[in-house]
Amino acid sequence: MTDTVVIAFPRSFKQARRIAEHLNATLLPYDTEVFARAFASAQRIVALMATGIVVRSIASLIEDKWVDPAVVVVSPDLSYAIPLVGGHHGANQLARELAPLGIRPVITTATETTGKESVEVIAEQYGCDIANRDSTRRVNAAILDGDVPVYAIRGPAVVIASPEVSVLFNKGSYTLGIGCRKGVRKDEVLDAIRQALRSSGISHTDVFAYATTVKKISESGLTEAITSLSAGLVFLDDDTINTQPLQSPSRAGRVGLLGVAEPCALAVSKHKKLVMKKTVFGRVTIAIAR
Repeated sequence: MTDTVVIAFPRSFKQARRIAEHLNATLLPYDTEVFARAFASAQRIVALMATGIVVRSIASLIEDKWVDPAVVVVSPDLSYAIPLVGGHHGANQLARELAPLGIRPVITTATETTGKESVEVIAEQYGCDIANRDSTRRVNAAILDGDVPVYAIRGPAVVIASPEVSVLFNKGSYTLGIGCRKGVRKDEVLDAIRQALRSSGISHTDVFAYATTVKKISESGLTEAITSLSAGLVFLDDDTINTQPLQSPSRAGRVGLLGVAEPCALAVSKHKKLVMKKTVFGRVTIAIAR
């Protein structure tokens, strides 16, 4: 199965095949479980059928706009393509890709309908991912009300951003949460990162961001290590860390934190799943999430 699927009733296969060939997609016949299978394996779904059927089929499958596949409904007469789920997360673009077939995209997301670009669209244009995804709701609302500046900052640098600022980093799949002892050296941090990535079978190019507590903002060895990797280091406030689900017991409670490595990795991750629990490498502790 490709990452794009077209779902249709057999009577609509002639039209559906045109769409599938145009998108280089997999064509699937409709049955009661087809959307569940597609949600588990595809990134983009085109449904050639009535909107009501699709809504009822996917209602129980929708979890989070950041991980759900983009869903576009195409009317049976091939007149309209309606992004139903994930407009800012691929569905608007998918609908536009159908325009050469004479299918009109019906875009309803507020930023696009007013001729403006959302945070998600800007991130895609720059080839980036959004570190603090909760910020997009407020930033997109601000974009609707007026111009919101976009700043490109080249390091070494430290950025302290409020919740109303969306922070974009280079694309990647994994986040590393890092805790360390006071006075840790750059070489210790780099060695710990290499060991953690090697043991997990992850390339450093697949790392989206590194994260730690704001209490470590003065640890020069830590910041120098991440800067040398040309990567982004996020300093998280106590509230952000302490709202993450508890994973492993931690002595960070002595400084008022639920933990450091694991909650920091989870806080900026995309899928909120640990792939490596906190592991101690000398004076550095690392956890990895995706």
